[in-house]
Amino acid sequence: MQGFNRLSTFGGGNKYDPVKWSGTVEKTSDTRYILHYDAVIEAGWYVYAKDTPAGMPLNLEFIDNGKGVNLVGEIIESETKTAYDDIFEEDVIKYVGNTPQLVQQVQTELEIVKSILTYQVCKEVCIQQDFYVVHDLKKELVRFFTNYNDFENYGHKASSLEKEKKPEKKEEKGLWLLFFLSFLGGLAALFTPCVFPMIPMTVSFFTKQSKSRAEGIKNAIIYGLSIIIIYVVLGLAVTAIFGETAIVEVSTSVPFNIAFFVLLVVFAISFLGAFEIMLPQSWATKVDSQADRGGLIGIFFMALALAIVSFSCTGPIVGTALVESATKGGIAPIISMLGFSLAIALPFALFAMFPGWLNSLPKSGGWLNTVKVVLGFLELALAFKFLSNADLVAQTNILEREVFLAIIIAILVGLTIYLFGKLKLPHDSDINHISVGRLLLGLTTLSLVIYMIPGLWGAPLKLISGFPPPMKNSESPYGIGGKSAIVSSEKEIPDHAELGPHDLLSFTDYDAGVAYAKKENKAILLDFTGYACINCRRMEERVWSDPKVLNILRNDIVLISLYGDSREELPKSEQGVSASGRRIKTVGNKWSNFQIEKYGILAAPYYVLLDHDEKELNTPVSYTPDINEYLVWLKEGITRFNNN
Repeated sequence: MQGFNRLSTFGGGNKYDPVKWSGTVEKTSDTRYILHYDAVIEAGWYVYAKDTPAGMPLNLEFIDNGKGVNLVGEIIESETKTAYDDIFEEDVIKYVGNTPQLVQQVQTELEIVKSILTYQVCKEVCIQQDFYVVHDLKKELVRFFTNYNDFENYGHKASSLEKEKKPEKKEEKGLWLLFFLSFLGGLAALFTPCVFPMIPMTVSFFTKQSKSRAEGIKNAIIYGLSIIIIYVVLGLAVTAIFGETAIVEVSTSVPFNIAFFVLLVVFAISFLGAFEIMLPQSWATKVDSQADRGGLIGIFFMALALAIVSFSCTGPIVGTALVESATKGGIAPIISMLGFSLAIALPFALFAMFPGWLNSLPKSGGWLNTVKVVLGFLELALAFKFLSNADLVAQTNILEREVFLAIIIAILVGLTIYLFGKLKLPHDSDINHISVGRLLLGLTTLSLVIYMIPGLWGAPLKLISGFPPPMKNSESPYGIGGKSAIVSSEKEIPDHAELGPHDLLSFTDYDAGVAYAKKENKAILLDFTGYACINCRRMEERVWSDPKVLNILRNDIVLISLYGDSREELPKSEQGVSASGRRIKTVGNKWSNFQIEKYGILAAPYYVLLDHDEKELNTPVSYTPDINEYLVWLKEGITRFNNN
């Protein structure tokens, strides 16, 4: 073959790239699809067809063929012709025109079909090209990769082209929820004795000081924006203090949780009327004097004066919101303060714009203190969640499930009695009757108390799952008179394993769990979890408890639970600094570092299905409260494991 010159290019990476590919997915039934491969070839270049006798064919190979993908018939090519080729000096089959097409029908229940296109395209020289093709049937998306790792990892470990898409959406959803809850907190703060009476006073000021309606509206908007800026700056400060890298370790530490337990108890006692938390009076005096300057600066200092004067009511709510958001890390404190301040600022700005609306406001009175007291009871209940976190992380088992529930039930009983008007606290006004709203709220808390009481005897309490300690941290883990199925059958528990949720055999050592999975010929489920992880408990109590899910977890996988917040110290020989520069001192450090370096994420819960070569069977998932979605994910991984 004279004049033949072959250039090898892996994935079209060099300057010779005469073929551009695209594709589509056509669904014909629930399990049948037509996969399209469309090319555009530069003028003068030729691609040799599938059946060319030249020895270098276009070869379409389905990576998953025989593993869940059935080819229906042969691949269909666009029009070809047989002609003499100067390069090979013999007859070859070429595609006609510059837009060849390939069509393959498949039958599958999978969501992703992978294939490889390998061929030669020639003009005066020949170039070997390899394209790695993904037909994402669920998204109706077709990707042509030139990097094999991105192709191989698509649908498994996040590739560079789809990196962390799913977690980003969940994180965005979590921030929206945080914003909404903080907004509700702002509304609650608005209806407290320190804030609510300020509305007519502020509106009256703007009405008298503004020379025109337009100026009044402008000043009201500036006032509202000033309130938002003040609280968002507070959120920025918290974000700067609690950096993203340290927040997981800090938020799950015993001292952190005990400190905030004490702080929230102080906030609660203040709201109940024992004393008031106030900033120094000199601050308010100085700020108030600046408010008399007028203009933009004066309006800003008026907003700052509101924040300082109302601190005795807003401080505990702001503190609680910041504590909760700080445990999430990142920009969560900023989002929290944005939601909180927006709820505070909007009424002030709107009533200043439309003073006539003031006539529709309820008059100040004893009901404002009722709002404050109710918030105090709720703060007290939340405080014990932080104490419970400390107990779980330290593994002291002092605040077990029954003790925790008894405390929360007692707090809610107290709230119920108060709402029914049978308990009077400092600053409460005398009442001859209770309002309908107060009655309905009292009935709601009474219903919650009645619902929680069976939990003292082992009821699962799924409505509040994640809030109380898990069942295994209980005086009676199997309920009164109940027994473990494994202990009753006298089955031997392997080394480095324990009974996890629902008596699932759970390994806390990675290597031991992998070895046991190979011995039992089962897939591996890595469960990145935490003792103080609320969403982990929700998954275990709401999703894992489903009979279909539990059946798979019990019979088809080996569970390896890696606790990222464990404070158990590692042996000295295992302590040190990781390759990525992270300190490794505790078991929690070890598994957190392992998760970051192996999977590029630090999250709990986070679930990874592995085969015996420790390769991912499908895309890892985090918090997935939808039972059917989680079940489909489990079945997908188990199916791939069984077909390997």
